[in-house]
Order: sequence, then C-alpha cells, then structure tokens
Amino acid sequence: MCEGKKPSIEKAEKGKEVLPKPGETWRIVKNVVIISVAFMLHFTAYSGAANLQSSINAEAGLGTASLAAVYAGLIFSNIFLPVPVIKWMGTKWAMSLSFITYMPYMAAQLWPRFYTMIPAALMVGLGGGPLWCSKCTYIFVVSEVHSKISNIPAEALLVRFLGLFFMIFQMNQVWGNLISSLVLSSSDNAAAVTAVNETMIPVLCGANFLPSADAGEALQAQPQAKIQTIAGIYLACMAGAALIVAVGVDSMKRYDSGRSGSGEGKSGLELLAVTLRLLVEPNQLLLIIINVFIGMQQAFFGADFTASFVSCAIGTGTVGFVMMVFGLSDAIGCVVTGYLAKISGRMPLIIGATIVHTGLLATLLWWKVQAGSGYVMYAIAVLWGLADSVWMVQINAYYGILFPGREEAAFSNFRLWESVGYIIAYIISPYLRTSAKTWLLFAMMVVGVAGYFTVECKERKAQNKLLEKEKLGCEKGCDNIAFQSIERF
Repeated sequence: MCEGKKPSIEKAEKGKEVLPKPGETWRIVKNVVIISVAFMLHFTAYSGAANLQSSINAEAGLGTASLAAVYAGLIFSNIFLPVPVIKWMGTKWAMSLSFITYMPYMAAQLWPRFYTMIPAALMVGLGGGPLWCSKCTYIFVVSEVHSKISNIPAEALLVRFLGLFFMIFQMNQVWGNLISSLVLSSSDNAAAVTAVNETMIPVLCGANFLPSADAGEALQAQPQAKIQTIAGIYLACMAGAALIVAVGVDSMKRYDSGRSGSGEGKSGLELLAVTLRLLVEPNQLLLIIINVFIGMQQAFFGADFTASFVSCAIGTGTVGFVMMVFGLSDAIGCVVTGYLAKISGRMPLIIGATIVHTGLLATLLWWKVQAGSGYVMYAIAVLWGLADSVWMVQINAYYGILFPGREEAAFSNFRLWESVGYIIAYIISPYLRTSAKTWLLFAMMVVGVAGYFTVECKERKAQNKLLEKEKLGCEKGCDNIAFQSIERF
C-alpha cells in the first residue's frame, strides 16, 4: 500500500494471514473505534491539563512555555522518529508506548517548576510524532483493506474513518474539562469577582488582555490539593489508554501483508530522507501555512481565549465548561462534515470554515467583554469547534489522498507544521495583547487558505488533463497525437 501497494489477498492465503472477508469489515471498524476511544481517554487527561496551563501556571509564563516545549519536541519527533519507530515497533505498539511518554508531564503538575515541566514537556513531544503518525497510518491501511472487501472507494472510507476518529477523540474536551471544572469550580467565580472588579473587566479582559502584565491581577491561584486531585485522575486515564490499545487493537500485520511502507528496507538515513524530501515538494510547501494556522488557532483558543476572556471575566473554573462545549461541537462537526464532504466536496466546506472563522476573529477584536456575558463565550466555543472540525478532518484526509504511498512521511509533515503553529502561538502568548494575536491569526488563515486552493486547482487541472488523455485512448504522447491530428486538417 505504501509505495503504491495494497494488501494482497493471495499473499494473505500463502502467508497464513487472515483472509479478508465481508465479516472482516466489522473487525476493522472495531479497531478504529478502540483506537479512537484510547486517544479520547488519553487526551482527556492531556488536553484537560493543557487547557489550564495559561491559567494555573501563568506565573513567569511557565504554562505556555511548557506547551511550547511540547511542540518543539514534536517538531524534532515528526522529522526523525515516526518512520523508524513504526518500522521497529509496528503501529499498534508505537501507539501504546507513546501514550506512556506523556505521563511524566502530568506528574510534573504536582511540582510545577521550569526544571520539572520543561523536560517532561519535551518528552511529550518526542512521543507525539510516532503516536499520531502510527494512528494515521493504521487508519489509512485498514481503509484500503475495507475498500477491497466492500468496494467502497478507499478515499471515502478514509474520510469516514477520520471523521469517526475525530468525533470520538474530540469528546476528550468534554470529559477532561468536566473533570477539571468540577474540581476547580467551587468558590472560583466568587474569587474572580473579588480579584477583578466588574468595572475593570472591560479594561483588563478581552482583546486588551496582556498575559505578562495582567495575569497576576486577573487570574487566581488554585489550591495545590485540587491540582493533585486532577493530576491523579489524569494519570489513571493515560495508563488506561495505553492498556486499551495493547489489549484491544489487532496488529497491523493482519492487514498489511505485502505492504511496502515508507520505511520498508531502508537505512536510518534513508528513512529520514523520506520525510525530508516531502518537505520541499511544491504541494507540501503550499500547504505549510494552512497547517501552521491549524495549530495556531487551536493553541489560541485553548490558551489565549480561555485566559483573556473566560478566566479573566468569569473565572478559571468556567474554562473547563467552555472547552467542554468546544469539544462537543468539534466532535459533532467531525461526523457531520465527513458526510457533507461526500455531497459537496472539500472546497465548499473549507470556504464555510473560513467565513465562520473570520466572523469569530472579528467578534474577539471588537466585542467588549462583560462579567455576565458567559453565554457569548459558549456561542463562540460552538462555532469555533465546528470550524476546527473542518480544518482537522478535511486537511488531514487530503494529506493521505495527496501523497499516496508515503503516508507515514505525509502525516508526519502534517503534524510537524501544525506543531510549528502551536509553538508560535505559545511563544508569543505572554508578550502580545490578544488583539495583536487575533490579527496575526487572521493573516495566517487568509494566506493558508489561498495556498490550499492553489493546490486544489493544480490537482484538478492535472486530473482533467489525464481524463482528456484517456479519452484520446492513449497513455503517452497524447498531446503530440492531438497536435498531429490538427495539422492534418
């Protein structure tokens, strides 16, 4: 399949692999669901903690610095680790063991210092590359196998499975933030009102918020006992996720017999070259900015919006509830947009997400936040989640379609540039006002969408040219034949 090969039924028979049959489609769906549940459980913990970093570890920018370190590690990981790790361990064990690399970061929440959180955050980044790439590769492979059995186009199945995955996965925002909110919310809003007089909220909070200057006055410290409770629950979730994949997911050897993947038969330097070569391809270069934007908009919502609007105006305990609404909206959007893509295609969905996001960014710039305006924040969370579901599912699936035979390298590059977006957002977060970061996000979106449409137009022109050649009934030299035919007249 990678390098253009599909799982072979004949080899499955000779090699005593399981022969694909109609009942196997249910087992494939079961594996996708189990992987999705494991990711949801794991990121219930990680996302729940990450969403709080800009509020509970705001002093000296520790929280956002640790998140930047996560994505710095993830950039290195996405370039160097996914292909060799997947080749060495296989996709199943790469997922299971990568979950464990996140656990020290959660433990560091019990003693949040730069010397504990930054190394632990780097470890998260190192595990993240193989984790996400192995998930994408597994889903891509089983989509091809399912297509062979069901005669449903593999491209359609890939979008459906990614939609199913992200629907379940995005529920992590619901459970993780519900846990944090239930633990932190007691007396939190009262503390927030005491700390920030209601007449000062429009001045400090919203587009004018500057974390390095305003966090101490606007955000309240949380009792250590509550942080310990949250960390303990989250560590249990991470351990459970690793166990679920180890026990419940079939090895990909069941489905990839005869598969020559990106890492098959290559040395270490050749494995690295597979990923690096893709970095400089024209289509990848045109998609870089939209990838960076995807990471930036997620980081902005989870760090800047929650600190400058939610925590500042209505209390840290409300952050979890707002993020829970965001996650639920994102999960529903992943399913709905996956099916809408079959009817409308990708481009109308991308246009819709661009319009929605433009309206949201304009709202953040010109809305004067008030103490009793929590309902507006929930509305923003719903719309932001729907737009994010389009970016995540459609651009992620497009990578698998655009770079067939090099799935590990393609998905690795997707995560790499998304990670760059996270790093940019987290590094600038303490030092720029929310208004400046909003304008930057808007500029990245406009440039990124323009690059995406350029790739779509190029690919459509190439497909139309291929169809014209097929109509002429040849594989090579069709243009010359057509020209010669015109000359005769």
